[in-house]
Amino acid sequence: MPLVLIVLAGIGWVWSARVAADMAGGGMEHMAAPMSLGAFVIAWTAMMAAMMLPAILPVVKLYARAAAGNTVAPLPFFVGGYLVLWTATAVPAYLAWRPLAVPVAEGQPWAGRAAGVTLIAAALWQISPLKSVCLRHCRSPLGFFLRYGGASRLPTGAFRMGVVHGGFCIGCCWAMFAVLVATASMSLLWMVAFTLLIVAEKNFTHGERVGLAAAPVLAALGLALLVSPSLIITIA
Repeated sequence: MPLVLIVLAGIGWVWSARVAADMAGGGMEHMAAPMSLGAFVIAWTAMMAAMMLPAILPVVKLYARAAAGNTVAPLPFFVGGYLVLWTATAVPAYLAWRPLAVPVAEGQPWAGRAAGVTLIAAALWQISPLKSVCLRHCRSPLGFFLRYGGASRLPTGAFRMGVVHGGFCIGCCWAMFAVLVATASMSLLWMVAFTLLIVAEKNFTHGERVGLAAAPVLAALGLALLVSPSLIITIA
């Protein structure tokens, strides 16, 4: 199953690259008719798979070992709960993205400043205590299993456990995805940068320090957009 997740992440990257290319080459025709909710959900799910699945491989491997010993329900129930919760976030993301698509593409000042505020908010979230709480759960798969795996022998319990783990992941990463929405793009540059940050935060020995170090970078970009909102065209 971990190999399947790697394949799914690869498919997500290919799909996201295609969407990014379509958005970059759409010109005024694309701006006049941004994608529908259904198309956005597919694109969002592909982007989430590309960015998040590599980061959760350690917890998936741990669960897979337990599933191989028949101590928990099959792995797809756990992964399914995780994916369902993340996919559900596509709806509010679309409602925020839809009115921003044209103003960002046109470089309207208010859209640039809105993206700047979002970047500063993301920087503040990186150093917040709530972020640290969520990150601790993500960085300690065994501790998470011991605390939330009591009912995981049942499919419903494993699914619920996947939802809970997804909730902690959203708590860690929602601000980064908010930046992607605020810039109204699925820029591969932003995706790669945030994927590397997410993987480092969750899995590296000093991952928490990496997350803290990202805060001033995000804040600097946010301030730059507040001062010069036309930069939104460059960074989106």
